[in-house]
Amino acid sequence: MKKVALIMGSDSDLPIMEKGIQVLKDFEVPFEVHVYSAHRCINEALEFANKAIENDFGVIVCGAGMAAHLGGVIASSTVLPVIGIPCSSKHLEGMDALLSTVMMPKGVPVACVGIDNASNACLLAIEILALNEPKLLEKLQQFRIDNRNKVLEKNELVSKKYN
Repeated sequence: MKKVALIMGSDSDLPIMEKGIQVLKDFEVPFEVHVYSAHRCINEALEFANKAIENDFGVIVCGAGMAAHLGGVIASSTVLPVIGIPCSSKHLEGMDALLSTVMMPKGVPVACVGIDNASNACLLAIEILALNEPKLLEKLQQFRIDNRNKVLEKNELVSKKYN
């Protein structure tokens, strides 16, 4: 199975990224985690992106706040799918990161999830990998069934109480 790379612009993004790390662990997907700032260590970020395919990665997930150029920088140097996680900050609550992540020029796409939503980013990465991994696809299908059943159980409790 291909690996997922989780790259963050700063270790201050780690609490957000850990939610995605847990999803990858739950699905038993191999991954690596790195801190490469698009502004402070651009050479290392570009080197990672340039070697990602030969290093057996299938998807790259990038979490960054504020200017949030990390996803775009990584996407500019690889044809692998890149998923951006805009991370919130105390200044603009993540809107700056959201706009920086989604506003990419034509030809350099970065998929984007909601602010601080590393869980969905990693689920999307898993969905991409599952295109070529039947066992992973089965796990995803069961995950969806389990989530549906949890909601229906809650519906049952609420309905009994109020109907």
